[in-house]
Amino acid sequence: MTRICLTIEYDGTRYGGWQIQPNTDTIQQCVEEALEKVIGSHVRIYSSGRTDAGVHSIGMRAHFDTETLLPLSAYREGVNRFLADDIAIRSVEVVAEQFHARFDAVGKWYQYKVYRGKIRSPLQRNTSWHVSLALDRESMIVAAKYFVGRHDFSAFRSSSCVAKTTTREIYAFEVVEHGDFLIFNVKGSGFLKNMVRVLVGTLIDVGSGRIDSKSVQTLLEGGERKNAGRTAPACGLCLMDVWYEKNM
Repeated sequence: MTRICLTIEYDGTRYGGWQIQPNTDTIQQCVEEALEKVIGSHVRIYSSGRTDAGVHSIGMRAHFDTETLLPLSAYREGVNRFLADDIAIRSVEVVAEQFHARFDAVGKWYQYKVYRGKIRSPLQRNTSWHVSLALDRESMIVAAKYFVGRHDFSAFRSSSCVAKTTTREIYAFEVVEHGDFLIFNVKGSGFLKNMVRVLVGTLIDVGSGRIDSKSVQTLLEGGERKNAGRTAPACGLCLMDVWYEKNM
């Protein structure tokens, strides 16, 4: 048995998220069906995490086991032949038998894009959140610094989140201005359901004056979800990379 790890890029706009679920197309389903056509039998793939409906990825990692060892190009070029244009296998590698795409991950990098143009952009609608409000970037930078470190992020997650623990560590949180865009780069050990989107939504509320930047610290010390900011739309979020230190 050989364990293969894929790096997958996708535009999540028309999908119900990563994980297989009834009555909607998902990324996992499409990749498994394409792999079956190449390998000749069904395989289950295990990802580094789950992205929600509408969220994108450049660096999703997923592994599977197979007794049919083909040239690695078959798992990339071959599988890509059977995938829609909005999903692609970027790279393939053989990994150790004990490697696990989710449990061995030591860090993830998410990027969120906010489009700042006065007029909405049809070309940016699926990959960014259009915010035309006046924003104070400096106050957002101040607030983002509170998120860095190990904290209880229970106030910054979806009400449907079922994680057993809400403590996570953020390694870095950047707020970068690039032309008509604000780019939020968030790197951390792991994330709760909708956590990055709530963090970004909270920073937008800080930038627009709806929330004071210092209140972010209070929210991290035991605040409630209702006192944090809005949940930013899924369209602006992209999983950029997943890091591993062992078992690759």
